[in-house]
Amino acid sequence: MENEIFQLQYALDTFYFLVCGALVMWMAAGFAMLEAGLVRSKNTVEILTKNVTLFAVACTMYMICGYAVMYGGDILLSSITGDGVTGAEEAATYAPSADFFFQVVFVATAMSIVSGAVAERMKLFSFLAFAVVMTGIIYPMEGSWTWGGNDVFGLYNLGDLGFLDFAGSGIVHMAGAAAALAGVLIVGARKGKYGPNGEVNAFPGANLPLATLGTFILWLGWFGFNGGSVLATASVESANAVAVVFMNTNAAAAGGCIAALLTAKMLFGKADLTMALNGCLAGLVAITAGPDTPTALLATIFGALGGMLVVFSIVTLDKLKIDDPVGAISVHGVVGLLGLLLVPVTNDGASFSGQIIGALTIFGWVFGASLVVFTVIKLVMGLRVSEEEEYDGSDLSECGMEAYPEFTTGR
Repeated sequence: MENEIFQLQYALDTFYFLVCGALVMWMAAGFAMLEAGLVRSKNTVEILTKNVTLFAVACTMYMICGYAVMYGGDILLSSITGDGVTGAEEAATYAPSADFFFQVVFVATAMSIVSGAVAERMKLFSFLAFAVVMTGIIYPMEGSWTWGGNDVFGLYNLGDLGFLDFAGSGIVHMAGAAAALAGVLIVGARKGKYGPNGEVNAFPGANLPLATLGTFILWLGWFGFNGGSVLATASVESANAVAVVFMNTNAAAAGGCIAALLTAKMLFGKADLTMALNGCLAGLVAITAGPDTPTALLATIFGALGGMLVVFSIVTLDKLKIDDPVGAISVHGVVGLLGLLLVPVTNDGASFSGQIIGALTIFGWVFGASLVVFTVIKLVMGLRVSEEEEYDGSDLSECGMEAYPEFTTGR
């Protein structure tokens, strides 16, 4: 009987893990739609090509070396099928290959963050070259220090210092934003974005319905992102934990949306849809580091803090002439840091000092390594399209086609 109960729990936990992984994979569609909606029409095909290809690159590189870097051991799929799991005496609660699948979609999420920030001026294959290194080495290395439990270059252990990140506000989102910031600084701003007297010129997105759809897809996928990080559901305790995480994830997104919209209204006098969309995502990022411990009210407040912060961050980065077409650095980086710092408020297993050291470790490694990689790519392949290609749009120069050929000429 004990063995039969174990097999049922094993099957349910594995199935739940896989479904959550599929939800996180669906976030790739959300990023693609969000970015396609927020860039100009002449760059739509190229940004979509980036998003679908970076996902494929992430899956392949994590299989080849990323999983081994992050967790150690042989990553050949035949070695993580779980064939040897036969009964209740086994420690595993789900198929090891399910863990690989769940982890690989997180890698792709981190890389998707970079895509939107460098949109409209970075060469497609230069971006994909960076994706190879980011998903194969840079992200897995910092993942090995956090979720992998390894010491940071043998110097200190983040877990021993009180660092906690339940589903990846820092490990995934801030890491992706750190890489994005490095890319933006190296590639520079879009032509005409900033005037000679410091003025900021708006480049409106081509398709706000698509951007809104992408935001809803991300909101849905985030239930897998956070909920799957409970790692199980086939017991009363784990099922209750999953329900709390789902509830708080949804509450934070709602709080972020409302707060961002009100903040935008206060600052600009108008209800800014793009700020509301980024507010939803900021709320989700803010709760991701600790969705398992707050009450629903606190989760809403945490999300609202993220929603307010993201508006001010987007405005500030523009003043600093850091050109981020979709607000990815603000949403995932600035609010990712906020998410880490909020964890000790409701979880006494984390410390503020541990969260700060963890954040500095993640940002320092990913930003520094990304700067080096982007610089090498710039020297070897070139990083930016020509001024003429940027004016005509990356769709024609990089992909040879347009997303809306009946409505645009490419010039």
